[in-house]
Amino acid sequence: MRPLCFVLMPFGKKKDPSGKLRDFDAAYQKVIAPAIEAAEMEPVRADEELVGGWIHKPMFERLMLCDYAVADLTGENPNVFYELGIRHALRPYSTVVIFQEGSVLPFDVAPLRGIPYGQKTAARSIELLTERLMEARKCVDDSPVYNFLVDLPRPQLDHSKTDVFRALVEHSRKMRQQLSDATAKGAAGLEEILAIRKTVGNLADVEAGVVMAIFLSLRAVEGFAEMVKFFDELPLPLQRNRMMREQLGLALNRSGRSSDAEKVLKELIEEFGASPEMNGILGRVYKDRYNAALAAGDATMARGCLKRAIDCYLAGFEADWRDAYPGVNAVTLMELGAIPDPRQAAILPVVRYSASRKAAASADYWDHATLLELDVLAGDEESAQSHLADALPLVGDEIFRPRTTADNLKMIRRNRERLGPECKWIEEIENQLYGLADRMAKPKGD
Repeated sequence: MRPLCFVLMPFGKKKDPSGKLRDFDAAYQKVIAPAIEAAEMEPVRADEELVGGWIHKPMFERLMLCDYAVADLTGENPNVFYELGIRHALRPYSTVVIFQEGSVLPFDVAPLRGIPYGQKTAARSIELLTERLMEARKCVDDSPVYNFLVDLPRPQLDHSKTDVFRALVEHSRKMRQQLSDATAKGAAGLEEILAIRKTVGNLADVEAGVVMAIFLSLRAVEGFAEMVKFFDELPLPLQRNRMMREQLGLALNRSGRSSDAEKVLKELIEEFGASPEMNGILGRVYKDRYNAALAAGDATMARGCLKRAIDCYLAGFEADWRDAYPGVNAVTLMELGAIPDPRQAAILPVVRYSASRKAAASADYWDHATLLELDVLAGDEESAQSHLADALPLVGDEIFRPRTTADNLKMIRRNRERLGPECKWIEEIENQLYGLADRMAKPKGD
């Protein structure tokens, strides 16, 4: 049975203190996890950073009971430093410190025997980290706490507790796989996800990553009312978490509670400032109201909601021009008024550049869907078909993805048809996206 190695590091892409963007997920996949496996250990990655760094019982258990640990100090992430401090206080040895090449460590941790690593030198970095992990098996003190306080009593770990802990880690892994299998079934997986939720019991005792996985699995199968109910069951620290509140706003809007969604999202923006994610979700609230007003024949209300949606999306894009999602929504809505918004011509190339750069680096469904939408706005059928072909294989299990894109294309097409141009090709792309969403929503085998 392989020993567990706990990895303390941020998630996603983040800027370090010098302003350099660091891709932590790529570092984990290309260097850290392969090195741990080469050392004949099993990697277990910290997930509390995903939900705002909430440190609770499962996190403390991992810090104390994992046989080995790797702490990536790149970017001076406060969660990682806090967790490393706990680890050094609880474990005299078996903790390895690493940092990405070009990092400057703060004075207090600079004396630690940290290993620099780089993705461009992945093979050598894997070799060095593997060697250090193998050294850690010799049980030589690497904690400065125990190096300096030589008379400090050393914790004696009860093997029965470590066995229970290992079983819990394996249970969490299996639960994540069950959730993944359920979301792959589309809307038919909703009951399975709800059944999994019942098995976990008190959410305060469940690791944050599993809680988040349940929440986002409900979103993937469009169980929006169930998301709202699940949020009400969360421990208070998670209810205060920014990401969970953002997704609550999305779920409230999709379950028909537009006013409640607006309240949640406006409070978030007031607290944290504009962002692509928060403004994108709030912009969708106003866009849905615009469509509802149009359907009801209330042109004045529709015009007001359209303006609010454009302003909200634009504020989100201006908060971070690297995220094209709110930008493409802004430029799409800009041409739906009685008079096209003159700002569209200036903003559209910026949105295209943002989406193109992201797609070139590490494309996901939304990157290609954004470029597809921009092609439709530009009337470029050939490029639109190309980006549709790129987008469809990346749609994943979330039904709302192709449906959202199809809804946007329908708005563009209907507005273009009002002005007279032939838009049959746009409708054909819409139908492919709607057809995919419908197939994803059906139980497998139907």
